[in-house]
Amino acid sequence: MHHIETAKMSRRTFLKKLARTGLAAALATTAAYSYARWIEPACVSVTRHTLSHPLIPKSFAGATMLQFSDLHLGHYYGLKRFDQVIDQINKLEPDLIVFTGDLLHEANRYPHTEAVAEALARLRAPLGKFSVYGNHDHGGYGTDIYRRLMERAGFRVLVNEHALIRRGQHAIAIAGSDDMMLGRPDWSKMTNGIPPATYTIALVHEPDGALETSRLPIHVQLSGHSHGGQIQLPFIGPLITPPLSERYYEGFYHVGGLLLYVNRGLGTTRVPLRFFAPPELTVFSLTPG
Repeated sequence: MHHIETAKMSRRTFLKKLARTGLAAALATTAAYSYARWIEPACVSVTRHTLSHPLIPKSFAGATMLQFSDLHLGHYYGLKRFDQVIDQINKLEPDLIVFTGDLLHEANRYPHTEAVAEALARLRAPLGKFSVYGNHDHGGYGTDIYRRLMERAGFRVLVNEHALIRRGQHAIAIAGSDDMMLGRPDWSKMTNGIPPATYTIALVHEPDGALETSRLPIHVQLSGHSHGGQIQLPFIGPLITPPLSERYYEGFYHVGGLLLYVNRGLGTTRVPLRFFAPPELTVFSLTPG
C-alpha cells in the first residue's frame, strides 16, 4: 500500500511540475510575442556616431546628418507613430537629412499619401533633405507615387546621381543609386562629375551594394533594407534578412576602403515583430581629421 501511494504522489508531482513548466513556457512565449509585437517596434533608439576623415572640410566640422529608413507605412505602421518620429527628428536638429528607402509598404494601395507628404515636409534640415528608392518604393506602381510624394515634401530623390552640398567655400557630395532589386542602379553614373578629393557619402538601399560602391571614390555608404534582422536570437543571430542584406545587416562594416553603415529602419517587413533589433534613427557628426 505504502509503495502505491508514493508512486501516485510522485506521478502527481511530476504532472504538476509539467503543467507549471508548460504554463511558464506559454506565459514566456506570450510575453515575448507581446514585447516583440507592441513594445520594441515602438521604442525608437537614437544612435550617434562620428564620421571622421581628412577630406571633410573644416567648414563642416560639427555638422550633423540624420539617417532614417524603412518605414513601410501601412504595414502595421500608422500615421500617429509617423508624426511622433517626425517630431523626434526635428528635436535632434540635424543639418542634413537622408532617407534610405522603403517609405510605403504598398504604394498603390496606400490611402494617405497627402498626409505623409505633409509630415515629411515638416522636417527641417538647413543643408537639405535627400532620399533614394527602396524596393518597396518601386513595387506596386510606386515609382511615380514615391517621387511625387518626396519632391512635394522637399526631398531631392537621387537616382544614379549626386548633389554637392556647400557650407562656406567647400562642399561634400551625397550620391544616390537606384534600387538594386527593382530599379536600375548605375554606380559610375552616380559619381560621375564629383570633383576629385571630395568627401562622398552614398545612399544605397541594399547594404550588399557596398561590394560595388567600394570600387569607387566613395568614403561612406548608408543603407537600410535589413531591418537589423528584425528578430535576433542569442547564438543564432538575425532571422529575417531580405535579399542583398544577408552579408551586412546592422551597424558599421569595413568593405575594402569603404565604411558601410546599415540602419535598422523604423518599420517592419514580412511580420510585424521586432526582437533585439529596435527601430533606429542615426545621427552622424562630421569631423575633419
